[in-house]
This record gives sequence, structure tokens and C-alpha cells, in this order.
Amino acid sequence: MIRVKVVYAHGNGTLKSDFYDAFVSIRPGIFSTRDRGAHTRKRKLVSSIFSQHNVLLFEPHVRKHIRAFCAQWDMRCAQAVAGELTGVSQGRSWFDVLPHFNFLAFDIIGDLAFGAPFGMIAAQKDVAPMLDPTTVGEKPEIKYVSAVRVLNDRGDYSASMGVLPAWVRPWIKFIPWFSRGNTAVQCLAGMAVAAVEKRLKFGLPEEASDEDEGFEDGVLKRGRNDLLEKLMQGKDENGEPMGREELTAEALQQLIAGSDTTSNSSCAITYYLAANPACQRRLQAELDNNLPRVPSAHPPITQSGAPPLPPPQVAARFADIKSLPYLQACINEGLRLHSTSGVGLPRVIPPGLSLEIGGERFNEGTILSVPTYSVHHSEEVWGEDSELYRPERWLERDVGKEFNPFSYGPRACVGRNLANMEMLLIIGSLFHRYEFELHKPEQKLLTREGFLRKPLECMLGIRRRELSLPDEQAHI
Repeated sequence: MIRVKVVYAHGNGTLKSDFYDAFVSIRPGIFSTRDRGAHTRKRKLVSSIFSQHNVLLFEPHVRKHIRAFCAQWDMRCAQAVAGELTGVSQGRSWFDVLPHFNFLAFDIIGDLAFGAPFGMIAAQKDVAPMLDPTTVGEKPEIKYVSAVRVLNDRGDYSASMGVLPAWVRPWIKFIPWFSRGNTAVQCLAGMAVAAVEKRLKFGLPEEASDEDEGFEDGVLKRGRNDLLEKLMQGKDENGEPMGREELTAEALQQLIAGSDTTSNSSCAITYYLAANPACQRRLQAELDNNLPRVPSAHPPITQSGAPPLPPPQVAARFADIKSLPYLQACINEGLRLHSTSGVGLPRVIPPGLSLEIGGERFNEGTILSVPTYSVHHSEEVWGEDSELYRPERWLERDVGKEFNPFSYGPRACVGRNLANMEMLLIIGSLFHRYEFELHKPEQKLLTREGFLRKPLECMLGIRRRELSLPDEQAHI
């Protein structure tokens, strides 16, 4: 962790390298901005949006989509019990859960960043509307694409472009593989432009759901609290709000940062708990002792249309789970083993400065990085069992100072409070309601290594847990 602090910490003088120029689409956002002064201004504008106070205002949106997500899984479980699914054993529904975590993550961040979900949970498809950048004329056409593929193409393209010399980047775009990535960048930018223009033109969306409530200063508030609204309200040190282009760039940044990272992590944590039944049972015991129990009867099976929503308390409340030690340990251990980033985030030593790390001197112009994966899998830090999923290590000693899932220093992830809340709500809700089992005991979580580490699939069997209800809860 000493190396992490030297390379990334406050006051060390290192700067982001030109690697990040490849991640700019509309204009530099808080992630891709290299200028230190510009980043300081952006961070002041954006970081307050992700304060714990504001993140709690986003909770109803997250819980709303978790509830819709559980409705779909309840239906699968009901069909399994009724024998209506093929390949079912022991009353479980067997399927690849990875796409479903994609649906959930994209609907949540679409709702928060752009004011409306993509509708993936309801459609049970990875489909999102985006402006077609190849359209000729003043009014681009809408096309429906795989959001996961577009983000994959954009991430691979930007990370690959970032390691190429600056002079070759304008020409490399004409190679077919790079051309596809460049199109993905334009698609995402077009989607952000359309969403921001819609909000600026029509204002807040009309919402009547009871889920669109939040607590502010201890008082229940009705109305819309989302990332886009908070970005629009933000002002810099001169009292000036973001311009339209900057607002659009930051909204797009939140979509990119909060979509497949959340789904990848949720999937990995679920896999590790399914692969370790003793850990799963201990977690469920903790959840049972702290969360309200809901009726375990299966919903009626419908042939078409949306399945009935389960009771609101199916989606755990942050206040009930924020301090559960084993739940947090299970999440941290999953984030440790499945590091979100597949590469080290580079920093360059500026002119007139040198750094000493581990007795070796690095001079100006040197590009340094410390991959999170290496830190999180180091036997020197985590012991001889560093490759094992063992949440108990987080309860045995203080290992938090060695944990680096959101980077470190002034350029660390500003959205970590939101990410942590999402993980607690998702994992807490799902493991309180369902049991998970691996398709094969020897099953490994295969990943695709790129700018991000992405699971390829996660075949699991799920079934509803049978929880007895105390008398006073029987009629909720």
C-alpha cells in the first residue's frame, strides 16, 4: 500500500498521463481531466453530490429497481416450483445471472444519471435507445443497441488508444476494430446529449410512485432527487453552474462509471457466496436477524406482462443494513478478489520532480501505476490464503488500510458512497430472499480482462428462501 500512496496520494506531484485523453468524448470529465486546477474545480462541483447526505436521497430509486428485479426472479422461482421450466432440479431455476445484474445496474444508473431507466428489467433484454451517429442530416435517428456491448467497445477502444502514441491516434480510427469503438463513443455521447436536452427542455419527469420519496434533514420529501438534478444545481467557487456541454459530459461520466462496474461486482460477489455455502448461510443468518421478513408465498404465474411486484420491504433499507459487519465483509472480500479495474491507472512524474519507491528512484517523465489486482492478491498483504474468498479476514483484523477498490488520493472515485450503498442494498436484498447454488461444484468465475475485469457468465441455481413470519408481520 506504500507504493499506492506514493504514486497516487495528495501532494506527491504526479499527474494523469495522456492515456486519459483517449477517454474524452464530449469534453474532459472528472475522470479524464488532466489539468490539476480544472480537476479541483470539477471535484468541488461533483463531490458534494455524492456526499452521504445526498446519496441517501438516491436510495428510493435504487430500491425501486431492486424490487422490480426481485419480481422477475420471483416469477422464475415460481415457474421452477411449478415444473414449467426445463433443466430444473431441486425446485431451483438455473440460468446465467450476469445479464440480469446488467439489467439492474443499467436501469439504476439510467434513472439516476438521465432521469429514466432503460427498461431492461421489464424487457429482460440488454437494449437501450441511442442516437445513431452515422445518421445524415440535422436530426439523428434513434437506434436500439446492446448497452453492454457499446460500453465494452468504448472501454476497449479508449484503453487501447490511450497506450498508443498521440500522433497515430487520429489515423488508427479508420481500422475496423477501432472504428467500431469510435462509433460506440459517439453513441454514448449522443445518448447523453439527448437526455440532458430533454431535462433542460421539459424539466423534472412527472412521477407519482411512492418509491420516489427520500429523507432530507430528517423530513420526508416527495419529488425527484437524481444525479442529473444535482449536477444541474451544482455551482463552482464563483457561483456559476455547469454549462450544457460540461453538464452533459459529467452525466455521461456517471453512466459509464456506475453501470457495468456495479453489475460486474454484484455478479462476482454473488458467485463467491454461491461457491462458499457456509459464508452464504452466515450472511443470511445476519440478514434474518436484522431485516423484516416478508411472505414467502410464490406469486401467480402469468404468461405475459410484468410479474406482480413483491412487497416494498423486499428491497432492504440502507438504515437496516449499513452497519451489518458480515454483509460488509462479504462485499469487501468480493471486491478484493474481483478488482473492478484490469489495468493500473497511470500517473506521470512531471518536470523537475522525482520519486523514490522501494529504494529505486524514478525521474521526470516516468509513467507509474499500481494495479489494484496486484495489491488485492498480494500474499505479503493478505496472507497465504490471499486467493481464497474468506470474509472472516475482515473481522479478524483491520485490513481496511490495505483495501483500494476506488483508487486513492485526490483522483479517487467520487461516487464511492453511492457504489457502496448500491452493493449493500443489492447483496443484502437478494441473499435475504434467495438461496444460490453453483451449477457445477468446480465452476470458476471466468473473466474477460480489459480496462475493466468482466465476468463472462455466472450459471447459478436460485430458489426462494422459506422464511416463517412472526404473527405481527403475517398481514403486511
